[in-house]
Amino acid sequence: MYIVYESRCMLVHMNIHSDMSQRVVLDTASMTWQTSPSRGVLRKMLDRVGDEIARATSLVHYEPNSNFETHTHGGGEEILVLEGVFSDECGDYPAGTYIRNPPGSQHAPAVKDGCTLFVKLRQFASDDIAAVRIDTNNTPWRQGLVPGLQVMPLHQHHGVSTALVRWAPHTVFNPHVHPGGEEILVLEGVFHDENGAYPRGSWIRSPSYSKHAPFTKDEGALIYVKVGHL
Repeated sequence: MYIVYESRCMLVHMNIHSDMSQRVVLDTASMTWQTSPSRGVLRKMLDRVGDEIARATSLVHYEPNSNFETHTHGGGEEILVLEGVFSDECGDYPAGTYIRNPPGSQHAPAVKDGCTLFVKLRQFASDDIAAVRIDTNNTPWRQGLVPGLQVMPLHQHHGVSTALVRWAPHTVFNPHVHPGGEEILVLEGVFHDENGAYPRGSWIRSPSYSKHAPFTKDEGALIYVKVGHL
């Protein structure tokens, strides 16, 4: 990360895990929250290409009674509410809400009691223009490809798919390849593959044509999964 300070402002030139051909594993629970240009809004940067206007994946924390000025999403915004209630002029979104704000949309977030979000910016196809609001707490699960696996599709567009996947304890999935890459955020439990164990808060980005054989042990797991976008 390269930072340039100027009087009365800060220009931040950031390339964080910007090589999408590299596998990245982060324990976000051990990362330190960093301030953002908006007072009361903190973030943990997972990957980033660009300055304050960037292609970025982050955890974002709004402190109580904080807000973010009205802004436009030039390349779209994807949000999963992890804790608390996120709000803007369109509504209130409790933990478990999945949100897609398409390119060109704008809003002014305002948070009363604080919240934590998983956010992906400027990663939409230009023709992916549908706004999405899904309360995953009240959305039915579908049976997965193997016993013990349940899937909740959230979005699909031109070969890019996003879903929640619930793994019962002692579930084993077949070894497989991800031609377009895979991104995982562990939301509950512990996720495993032959490369290691990933507890809650782990973020894993595996490049195109990576392969693994995932499984769970006693804890089971709930994960956010995105494939096809790398």
